[in-house]
Amino acid sequence: MTDIDAILKELVGRRGSDLHLKVGRPPLMRISSDLLPSEFPPLSREDMEGVLRALVGADGYERLLHDFEVDASYEIQDVARFRLNAFKERGQFGVALRVIPLVTPTIDGMGLPAVLKDICQAPQGLVLVTGPTGSGKSTTLAAMMTHINDTAPLHIVTIEDPIEFVYTDKMSTIRQRQLGNDVKSLSEALRRVLRQDPDVILMGEMRDPETIELAMHAAETGHLVFSTLHTNDAKQSIDRIINAFPAEAHTQVRAQLGLTLQSVVSQRLVRRADGNGRIAAMEIMINSPQIRELIQEGKTASIEKAMAASGDFYRMQTFNQSLAKLVMDRTIAEAEAMATSTSPNDLKLLLKGVNSGRMGGDTTTAARPAMKITKSF
Repeated sequence: MTDIDAILKELVGRRGSDLHLKVGRPPLMRISSDLLPSEFPPLSREDMEGVLRALVGADGYERLLHDFEVDASYEIQDVARFRLNAFKERGQFGVALRVIPLVTPTIDGMGLPAVLKDICQAPQGLVLVTGPTGSGKSTTLAAMMTHINDTAPLHIVTIEDPIEFVYTDKMSTIRQRQLGNDVKSLSEALRRVLRQDPDVILMGEMRDPETIELAMHAAETGHLVFSTLHTNDAKQSIDRIINAFPAEAHTQVRAQLGLTLQSVVSQRLVRRADGNGRIAAMEIMINSPQIRELIQEGKTASIEKAMAASGDFYRMQTFNQSLAKLVMDRTIAEAEAMATSTSPNDLKLLLKGVNSGRMGGDTTTAARPAMKITKSF
């Protein structure tokens, strides 16, 4: 019988991020960016059934048989928590697991830009953390929740599917609600959460017009709302929200989004130069008056240029500025930055400017006094 705990402990010991289990194959572990076979034997159908029963329990296994897919979480005491998705493929079950550390991450500990702390201090608005699957969005959000919890006497309500990081109350009081266990749907939870006196709301991905409207309503009524999108940058995120609605509603949505959006943090994971895992390269957009005007006028194509031009004051940064800083800090190799950038020629020019002392968009704390983000919507 396959010992799933032994496999997961091996994954954590090798500092892996993901585990993939498939009938007929040995367990596969993602180490840095590579998916590598482990030394454990291939799984039989019987092995897979035993693993799934251990991971999701009897009730979860019955749901899997009925629905062919189930999301759940699993914990090994003193080792780690795991987010998992079990599914059916070609008549057989498989499962993918993601490591969730027991200790909640911090902005400083992860080496994230200090401006994220300022975003956490905003009194209200919609904060989006975006990126492709596996780009570390959940970890960045957890670091931001940890910062609020450590520094502000607020009421935080999270609506998760499933709960990943588990928080302990510090300065803040945190209530974590899981879809399916504590609440029936994201939209229902968002409607009811405003009756629970929240200051901060962390919700799952905004996938439809209803949840987008509810999130914007919460943001414009005095709450700081965090959510995610599977988008690559700020422009794409804004366009995704607007295009979720019928064309005749676009003008109204642009106006509302321009008023409620606080910031967009988009990220991609890049290999560290020392081979010790990956680090997030981040585009950070703050909804400045100029950005707000571009959103409301439907000129999202001009957002990146505006970010690059006004980054010094608002501490915004483009992806290329983030990559250039990581290269100059010797955190990532220049070749890796070039391979990651969507505009490598511009990055090459930016790196030349950096070497000449002309790089803008520095987001380090030492560069200038911290900017206080004030209520402006």
